[in-house]
Amino acid sequence: MTLLFLSSGLFLAWSLGANNAANVFGPAVGTRMVPFRTAALITSLMVLVGAVAEGSGATRTLGELGAINTLPGAFTIGMAAAITTALMTRSGLPVSTSQAIVGAIIGWNIFVGVPTNIDSLVKIVSTWVASPILAGVFAMLLYWIFRHVLEKIRIHILMQDALTRFAFIVVGAFGAYSLGANNIANAMGVFAAVSPFHGLQIGAMSLSSTQILFAVGGVAIGVGVFTYSMKVMKTVGADLFRLSPVAGLIVVLAEALVLFLFGSMALKQLLVSNGLPSLPLVPVSSSQAVVGAVLGIAVAKGGRNIQFRVLGRIGLAWLATPVLACVMAWTGLFVMQNVFDQQVHLGKTAAVEQVSTQGNLDDITAESEIVLTTGYGE
Repeated sequence: MTLLFLSSGLFLAWSLGANNAANVFGPAVGTRMVPFRTAALITSLMVLVGAVAEGSGATRTLGELGAINTLPGAFTIGMAAAITTALMTRSGLPVSTSQAIVGAIIGWNIFVGVPTNIDSLVKIVSTWVASPILAGVFAMLLYWIFRHVLEKIRIHILMQDALTRFAFIVVGAFGAYSLGANNIANAMGVFAAVSPFHGLQIGAMSLSSTQILFAVGGVAIGVGVFTYSMKVMKTVGADLFRLSPVAGLIVVLAEALVLFLFGSMALKQLLVSNGLPSLPLVPVSSSQAVVGAVLGIAVAKGGRNIQFRVLGRIGLAWLATPVLACVMAWTGLFVMQNVFDQQVHLGKTAAVEQVSTQGNLDDITAESEIVLTTGYGE
């Protein structure tokens, strides 16, 4: 029964692997700079490492938005997000699981009757605007830097080709790590507070129940990469990225930097401990970051051939996704509770207390403290 309830999260994780891996290695595979098997292996391993090592940072922000406190409830929220994403994808619109899961959590809050944490919601929604803009800025800066360096050093075309292949592997590995650290929250984050796993000690290494949950999700992402991402990678590399290999590399690097900045707990701790400003740990969309990076390249080249009508359709889809997910979540919870007689929440009081507890946690609280206060981990 536990595996059945986790199935919606695993399906979302599989979808992340099948689709979002293209945002990491699509240009490399599409331009035949890196073989698919090599790209799939690196992506699977690095996504798993990123999810286990740093996945709890972005997950904590979702927990502040709405803490799902039963497995049937988490299953329903995950399924609502998955169905919404599938419907939008079938319509040919590149939407975000981040937007879908946020809308579904708000649907849970409405169904239970608890207030949505407005501060957390504003923090998350603001990143939907900031992440593509930031990716675009990174892409423009990197484009100008790369162009200047290549003009200065004038290396042989064969050497440039070899260096580009190597850079694709390094940047792809970094992008896959960042994808796991940031986006595992979309697939498995709603299960964190009700994780069915127990902590595990392997020699000197200790894994909390949440890390094991994320490891399972990371494996599901890897399965998605190997089973269904080849076609998507080639499509992205040939259609979305109608750029040179170097420009494609810049797009992937810009996207990876954005995911890392919004997903790395270690980076946030380092910045805060030194009194420096930091970005919130929020699950952002790799698709949005890629769109922003591609536009950044286009602007750097003079802003020609930008399809504003297509951008308008994508923008409307980004607005419609959380609304549709919210409606589906509320409907699904009603059906689960009244038709299938499942306990989808522990009651309004318990939900309010759990959200309040998570909302008062400092963003850089150690995971061991989270285990004691919120139920994350063991």
